[in-house]
Amino acid sequence: MFNLIRRDFIIQKRQLLMYILLVLFFVLLGRQDPAFIFLLASIIIPVNTIAYDEKPETNILMNSLPYTRNEIIASRFLGTIVFIILATGVTSILMYVFNRPFSTTDIAISSSLALLLLSLYLPMSYIIKPGYSAPTALTSFLVLAGIVPPIVSYLGERLTSVTNFLLNLPVPIFYTSALLLGIAFYCTSWGVTSFIYRRKAF
Repeated sequence: MFNLIRRDFIIQKRQLLMYILLVLFFVLLGRQDPAFIFLLASIIIPVNTIAYDEKPETNILMNSLPYTRNEIIASRFLGTIVFIILATGVTSILMYVFNRPFSTTDIAISSSLALLLLSLYLPMSYIIKPGYSAPTALTSFLVLAGIVPPIVSYLGERLTSVTNFLLNLPVPIFYTSALLLGIAFYCTSWGVTSFIYRRKAF
């Protein structure tokens, strides 16, 4: 199974410089929220990896290897976590080198959102017609990035009791809860995706 994760690294090695340059562009631009930059860096490689695996011949080859379908999905979900950790580390280094301030709060928010978004994207990628999941994911990400902040701001102004409760929570508890919620969604997605993939014909 770990060889499958290693395979994803090998597939992505030619694009890694492009990903780093993209993240560096947003770092140097200086206009984007640090959490957004961390989020972008965290999801771009997993989305591209899955887009590559949408090719029919790739799935046929994967299922001809001595791995069960559960192991193939496990490698996808575990590999995605590895990519998030590495992307967060590289982004942190770039932001530090170019004197762009960020905090552990930015990392916690972006990691939680990355887990949530990928929890939705991974099972969807095995349902949507091959070749359409990556554009759908990119469009959804851009839409969410545009509409979620205003919605959160609006709800925060209207639901003052909920806002006050959340603001009064100790910071470690708040972000630990957010991260645990993301992990819960991710584990649920893992089970759902395994169920879908076991029944999918290639």
